[in-house]
Amino acid sequence: MIAKIQKWWRRASWAVITGMVVIFGIAYLQTANVPVISPTIDRLSLLVFDNYQRLSPRPYEDAAVRILDIDDETIARQGQWPWPRTDIARMTLALGRAGAAAIAFDVVFSETDRTSPHALAERYAKSDPDAARVLNALPDNDDQLASIFGVTNTVAGFFLTNGPAKQQAEPKAGLVVAGSLPKSAPHYTNAVMPLDKLMAPAIGNGSLSIAPDSDSVIRRAPLIAIQNDRVLPSLSLDALRVALGSESVLVNTTDGSREGGEPGNVVSIRIADTEVPTNEAGEIWMHYTKPAPERIIPAWKLLSGETSEAELQDLFEGQIVFVGTSAIGLRDLRSTPLNDRELGVMIHAQAAEQMILKKFLSRPDWAVGLERALILIFGIGLILLLPTLGAAWGAALGGTLLAAMFGGSWFAFSEYQYLLNPTWPALAMIIAYLLVTVVVFYREERQRAHIHSAFDRYLAPELVSRIADDPGQLELGGEEREMTVLFCDIRSFTALSEKLQPNEIIQFLIAFLTPMTNILLDRKATIDKYIGDAILAFWNAPLDDANQHENAARGALDMSRRLKKLNAEMQQQSEEPWPGDVSIGIGLNSGPCCVGNMGSEQRLSYSLIGDTVNLASRIEGMTKYFGVEIAIGSSLQAAIPEFATLELDRVRVVGRSAPETLYVLLGDEELAADPQFQKFAKTHNEMLEAYRDRRWSDALTLHSQNSERAAEYRLTKTYQIYLDRIVAFQSEDPGSDWDGVFAASEK
Repeated sequence: MIAKIQKWWRRASWAVITGMVVIFGIAYLQTANVPVISPTIDRLSLLVFDNYQRLSPRPYEDAAVRILDIDDETIARQGQWPWPRTDIARMTLALGRAGAAAIAFDVVFSETDRTSPHALAERYAKSDPDAARVLNALPDNDDQLASIFGVTNTVAGFFLTNGPAKQQAEPKAGLVVAGSLPKSAPHYTNAVMPLDKLMAPAIGNGSLSIAPDSDSVIRRAPLIAIQNDRVLPSLSLDALRVALGSESVLVNTTDGSREGGEPGNVVSIRIADTEVPTNEAGEIWMHYTKPAPERIIPAWKLLSGETSEAELQDLFEGQIVFVGTSAIGLRDLRSTPLNDRELGVMIHAQAAEQMILKKFLSRPDWAVGLERALILIFGIGLILLLPTLGAAWGAALGGTLLAAMFGGSWFAFSEYQYLLNPTWPALAMIIAYLLVTVVVFYREERQRAHIHSAFDRYLAPELVSRIADDPGQLELGGEEREMTVLFCDIRSFTALSEKLQPNEIIQFLIAFLTPMTNILLDRKATIDKYIGDAILAFWNAPLDDANQHENAARGALDMSRRLKKLNAEMQQQSEEPWPGDVSIGIGLNSGPCCVGNMGSEQRLSYSLIGDTVNLASRIEGMTKYFGVEIAIGSSLQAAIPEFATLELDRVRVVGRSAPETLYVLLGDEELAADPQFQKFAKTHNEMLEAYRDRRWSDALTLHSQNSERAAEYRLTKTYQIYLDRIVAFQSEDPGSDWDGVFAASEK
């Protein structure tokens, strides 16, 4: 037992000591707020909480909160914004008569009404004094709105900024702070206020300013703010106070209550009998709902006269009404965890809902202690266990712990609305796992690196990884698999080469083979070898590929399309040699192959052999005879029925006694679904049937129906071959032993 412990310590001592130092460091970083590191991890934590909200948004419940929306339809009916203050007064009065408990404006009336009679009178004072006297005799629009504010439960909004101090906001409510001034609440130096004549009669006022997180997402709503040591309420908080009929708001801080903690941190805010728990800055974590149409009422219903007083009472009586706008060009859009383009007024409304319903997300006081304990317990535990368990079992244990931690965090959120942060403990576990794995298995990693350096240059990357995982595979032998094989060859390469110098031929081949290889690798192919200008590639080895047939077909079509672009691009430049219009032939076939390490004891090559491979090579050779670019065998054609294929012929290739039905691959599903292609394919198949039934006249008629469109599908040579055959057989019967199979004489 002692020997085992000594052996374990020799393997793991450095990793354990270093790992513990790192884990304790992470536990410190969690609360130390280190620049760059802490904000980055905290940002990840917020994204986790955002996903929790998307998975479990707050269910909408009617909390007697409504949004009166000045939407596009309202603007279309009432005219462009800003409206005359008389229209605002009429709207406010209608809400008051309908019994609204509070009317909170997400609008700051900081300037006089330009449509007011007095403002118009100034314009006409010189040009039309009589008109100016008449206008001056009329009531001022702002005065009319102020008088309505005075007889309704109106809460005016103002903005807080950090510009030069020009205006000071004064709360309508009596805000009492039990303890020292909240130091973590948002501080401002200036306010953008409504006109004094409008602010004075309003029963309440509140800040509209909500600062988002660094990623511009609003996750918390401030209930208080501080301007020049003056505590001010938010719009949602004062709207609730007005609705409850309270005269004051109590802000409880740590040193004014029995709660422990640093002095000046907000603990809760009380309005009448409603106590709202907050974070240290006097904010509530927002738990947003999905869109709830019943929460929003378009303003035109109030202004158009189409809604009866009884209906308006049903809509607004006893409600806290937030007035805002969703009209294009006017709306104040904010980003939330559930919506990248949320209305600003919606945040105020949902904050009021949460306070009324007492449905809060909260980060308990014990959360940080729990998270730090998890960092230490899970991090150190994993460091101690990993050298014994090994990388695989250690990863399984770490994954289980991660799942349990995130699952517990999610359970706390969904069941209790607690925000428990799994990110820091997860980071500790991941670092612990990586650190110990690197140190303990250093020797194994060196061996893998040696294998990679020895074989990377001439083996497929997937194969190198497989050998590195199991060096015992470096032995002669193979396995039988169902595979798809591709041969690609440049047509008339010898003639093309005559136009180039030897070094130019190499440059040309690199320019051709590189993009073709990239296409094949992207389609999960393994490159077997390059044979001069030819490529041999295959699918479904060394790694399984459930979509090998589709990947091979799409790879061949991609190569055809890429070559067309290369021909167009390369002939317009002079830096790299390109011998005119290059064309290729591609042969594809599927079937059983033997694949594995082949060669001698001195040198191995991962390759494949079998009839499927030989036939693929012969099929590629037949592309030149039929004048097509991509030809495929019957087994592959049967595996990709959704692709656009046509039968070419039944051929007995050189070196093989059994005939094979060859097909041309023309396109993917899009071409196969084309009605014109389907019509062409039907006539083509009927022509082949007539040809094999020796109905030469019928075959010739069907051939002529398709011959004009054959060029469109690059089948001109194929159709010429069949025309020559049909005409010849009409003149001289092929004999009773003719079976419709073409015997190829060349590879």
